[in-house]
Amino acid sequence: METLGGAAFAPDKTYLNTCSAGLLPRSAADAITALVEELAAGRPGGAGDWPRVGEVRRSFARLTGTDEARVAVGGSVAVHVGLVAQSFPPGSEILFPEGDYSSVITPFAVRGDLKLRFVPLDGLAEAVRPGTALVALSSVQSSDGRIADLPAIRAAAAAHGARTLLDASQSAGWLPLDADAWDFTVTGAFKFLMCPRGVSFLTVGEEAQRSVVPIHAGPFAAEDENGSIYGPVEELARSARRFDEPPAFPSYHAAEQSLALLEEIGIEAVHAHDTALARRFRDGVARLGYEAVPGESVVVAVPGLDGRVADLARAGVVVSARAGNLRAAFHLYNSAADVDRALDVLSG
Repeated sequence: METLGGAAFAPDKTYLNTCSAGLLPRSAADAITALVEELAAGRPGGAGDWPRVGEVRRSFARLTGTDEARVAVGGSVAVHVGLVAQSFPPGSEILFPEGDYSSVITPFAVRGDLKLRFVPLDGLAEAVRPGTALVALSSVQSSDGRIADLPAIRAAAAAHGARTLLDASQSAGWLPLDADAWDFTVTGAFKFLMCPRGVSFLTVGEEAQRSVVPIHAGPFAAEDENGSIYGPVEELARSARRFDEPPAFPSYHAAEQSLALLEEIGIEAVHAHDTALARRFRDGVARLGYEAVPGESVVVAVPGLDGRVADLARAGVVVSARAGNLRAAFHLYNSAADVDRALDVLSG
């Protein structure tokens, strides 16, 4: 099984750690380099190109089945979640899976006036009840790669009138995402979307847009950006752009290239490729006498093997350790040979 990325990537190791950070396509690295060189020389057009940010927004919208009018850009999932967290009245019940990623939980916790409730991931849908204001979760758990039962959770939330917030950071780029099925989605793009840090996305449904206050709005959030540089903005953007953060231009120049590559290949093709590699790794781990966390996630966790991460690193295989698990992730630039190399090292 060959890679899907072909000559677009040039790793010098067996890189199986996209769950921590994805590889940049060569074209994305070149885009950063070109902008940095221009900035060092005195770029007349300013720090970066706004039209490129717009193209990144549109590309993400196409990849996630939504309209660009529902997409806000930024640099941090925690900032996006914080914007959502401030929109709920005191006393609101926010429901989370136990052990979910901190950026999903902490912006709600620091308010101190919300009721936070935690339940096991596999019981999340059943735990939604009358009075639950929001169900917030990651589509794929960072610690062990488990995929949430997304249809059941959406159905339960709808039945009780609860809003939904989905963190797609560990899934966008390999697992098909229907952003319109959720009130809010947040996505850190530096993993399976293969962008640099400094690129993130918030999608907001039309109804939910009316309840969120753009508390960090500046001229970039105005309907007329060029005419709103001084004084208070008279009219905020009539789309989710009013929730934008100022973009980190080098990262967005690169993101344009990364998302274009994903659009060219297609998420369905990436999903088939990545999950096949993950199954190969799970099967190989089982032959070695270990038991990986079951499922169809491309983030594969093997409990009790976190101590082998250093051995793999010395052999040129990059994985990570989380919550007592060895954690490997497979993406379009990986091949069957990468899987077999990691298994060879683990076999001793």
